[in-house]
Amino acid sequence: MPINYINFEQAKEQSGLRMVVVPGIPSPWSEAAKGFFHVKNITWSAVRLDQRDKDMAVWTGTRSGPVVMFDKQAPQSHWQQILMLAETLGPTPELLPNEATARAKALALCEDICGESGLGWSGRLDGVHSGLNDQGGFPKPIAQYLGAKYGYDAGLAQSNSDRLVALLHKLAVCLKDQKKSGSRFYVGDTLSAVDIYSATFMAYFNPLEQSVCPMDSHMRAAFESNTAEVTEALDPILLAHRDFIYEGFLELPLSL
Repeated sequence: MPINYINFEQAKEQSGLRMVVVPGIPSPWSEAAKGFFHVKNITWSAVRLDQRDKDMAVWTGTRSGPVVMFDKQAPQSHWQQILMLAETLGPTPELLPNEATARAKALALCEDICGESGLGWSGRLDGVHSGLNDQGGFPKPIAQYLGAKYGYDAGLAQSNSDRLVALLHKLAVCLKDQKKSGSRFYVGDTLSAVDIYSATFMAYFNPLEQSVCPMDSHMRAAFESNTAEVTEALDPILLAHRDFIYEGFLELPLSL
């Protein structure tokens, strides 16, 4: 189902589910939320983020995306808020297990991927560090902007890189353990939010090919620019899982 893009004025006036999304790149948090709505067949409308639009920032409470607006409820931008809203609006298929231990495992892995200092956060700061030091990564003006916005500290760059490598390793080990038990999913034998997050967050390290993920060449180069340590930690099972989830459950080509 094609994503219904509307302008900002339309979004403010209409009811229902609307989401401000990052345009032009496969921003993992935005793409994961799109994936939730697609899997659950939830009707929604997309608004492309304009960070220069002061009125949009007032409406959403931030200059970032994604931000979900449902009817007259307060804007929701935290990954867990968006996931729980999706679970409420589209009860099936469930993306979090009901059983307590499995649910706790799923939420912990989601935090590892999405949370502050998690995979996405660390990957972004790694790209900032590389860009600011002319070692690939984000183009320098973007690296400067992102670094200021997300608390880049050159003195913590190595520990951030170490954390990123450890998280990639942790996720790969989890998938390998699941494979031994006969499952291709992170938790149990069915699709969960962890699978969608892992698949979409691989874009920070190895985005899908241009034919299904159309990106500006400079931004693609930035997303594909990894340190030697990250390249080594990017186990093939992570990319194989990404392809399995996209081919079996998510919408292609991406609508950016």
